[in-house]
Amino acid sequence: MKTFKGILSFLLLMALFTGNTNIVIAQKKVSAKETEIKNLLYSQQYIFYAQSAIPSSGRQRFLTSEYTVTISKDTIVCYLPYFGRAYSAMLGTTDGGIKFTSVDFDYTISDRKKGGWEINIHPKGGQDVQKLNFTVYNNGTAYLFVNSNNRQSISFNGYVRARKK
Repeated sequence: MKTFKGILSFLLLMALFTGNTNIVIAQKKVSAKETEIKNLLYSQQYIFYAQSAIPSSGRQRFLTSEYTVTISKDTIVCYLPYFGRAYSAMLGTTDGGIKFTSVDFDYTISDRKKGGWEINIHPKGGQDVQKLNFTVYNNGTAYLFVNSNNRQSISFNGYVRARKK
């Protein structure tokens, strides 16, 4: 009986040791991805790809076309769809999306307590969009909240990647 307990204890220790080694290797891979994402966000050289839209009133809609927000140090190019209620009509436009280019904006980034980053972008110069609030997670997935002057707010789920050169 003692021999059986000894063998069982030995096997259990070996299993724990082998498992811990795999966990350390996985943590190093996650850390490299996390560092890559952090560098993209702080350098302001990335693209947010929207995969789904979540209007304030209504259901989530999965997007089948490519919608993006391209961020660089001097320019933001926003090309997103819009689903929701407008409080006033935008004169002179036939497109209902959230589409603008801004070269005058405030960009702030901060670390989240639970990991990831919060990014607040305030475009200036008369755009309908008041602010873009990103929550970016360590693995690169992201959540975007868009607050407008003349429309209900809308959110998007997606991910961030490096800008194509």
